[in-house]
Amino acid sequence: MNIRMIAKLAASAALIAMTAGVAKAAEQVEVLHWWTSGGEAAALNVLKENLQKEGVAWKDMPVAGGAGSAAMTALRARVTAGDPPTAVQLLGFDLKDWAEMGVAANLDDLAQKEGWDKVIPAALQNFSKYNGHWIAAPVNIHSTNWLWINKAALDKAGGKVPTNIAELITLLDAFKGQGLTALAHGGVPWQDGTLWEAVVLSTGGPDFYKKAVLDLDPAALSGDTMKKVFDTMSKLRTYFDPNFSGREWNLSTALVIEGKAGAQEMGDWSKGEWLRANKKPGTDFVCIRFPGTQGSVLFNADQFMMFDVGKGQRDAQLKMASAVENPGFQIAFNTVKGSVPARTDVANDKFDDCGKKGMADLAEASSKGTLMGSLAHGYAQPAAIKEAMLDVITQHLNGQLTTEAALKRLPEAVKAAK
Repeated sequence: MNIRMIAKLAASAALIAMTAGVAKAAEQVEVLHWWTSGGEAAALNVLKENLQKEGVAWKDMPVAGGAGSAAMTALRARVTAGDPPTAVQLLGFDLKDWAEMGVAANLDDLAQKEGWDKVIPAALQNFSKYNGHWIAAPVNIHSTNWLWINKAALDKAGGKVPTNIAELITLLDAFKGQGLTALAHGGVPWQDGTLWEAVVLSTGGPDFYKKAVLDLDPAALSGDTMKKVFDTMSKLRTYFDPNFSGREWNLSTALVIEGKAGAQEMGDWSKGEWLRANKKPGTDFVCIRFPGTQGSVLFNADQFMMFDVGKGQRDAQLKMASAVENPGFQIAFNTVKGSVPARTDVANDKFDDCGKKGMADLAEASSKGTLMGSLAHGYAQPAAIKEAMLDVITQHLNGQLTTEAALKRLPEAVKAAK
């Protein structure tokens, strides 16, 4: 065999290898997300396994941090380098912000083929679309105004679930009397904000929440009702354990699961941790709307925004988007994750009592106009305003601001961030 023939064969082999590599890359999705807790990872595995059956490999890019701030830092670096992932877990106004940069893929053909417009709630479509075009596939609908209670501790305290803030304080005192951390909490801004927004809704009702959080009315942000909110936050702070600062949410959930704490205010993703620990609603734990908020739902929704990564990865990307919206996946994923489906045509028979309650509450709130975006999770305000408000909320909760100072600082921070 002469040198020319060897060179030709080598070139052919290189071309075959290159073609195989391209084919392989076309059937792979690289996904940036922050689902790193046990329950979240278990839920995500459902999607990974479904895609593997479709011949699509999953390249994981997990970034720890419950609200995704660290993930956004990683994403900015990738996009700046001209190397965006195939899909990214995003929330609320972050979807709009990235879409404005012109980096989103268009999913209109798939959405039309599968009828997404008919089954995904309009409140979600406001974020799943940009300029009328589908850019993201919503995975679920979470709600943040939940209270998760250790059933044994509740029974020992008399078994009565609280229906307002005053009854909640009474229950927390009883937990404290049992030698427990009464209220498990992780001291990071998004968790502080999750608790705060529930207290706002409980204290002032849905109309006040809309005025203060959605409309950013300066009088509502600094008035008597907001004073009660901040005073309540100061009171709730006395029920935390000394080690709460900087703790991840799932570690606080573990305290309640293990019977070391009485309750936790947290979104319904918390249920995934209970299920992973083989605990059952009504037997081991109780799920209720945060006292005083029944009839209203503060929502966020995990969505996978598809980035424009070129034709080579397009088929795999569309397979992922289709897999996310598949009703079977919506059931399998959300029964593990703790959330409810992003589609309205999914039956509730495979969901547990907390899931059924979540779906019923969502329907009620949607019909009453009390389905409202969560501030802490990016569905109430753009990132700059959200971060400015969380900064004030966290400083106050940590004793760095008095209530009077917080009432003055909150509308100022909002104004500066606009």
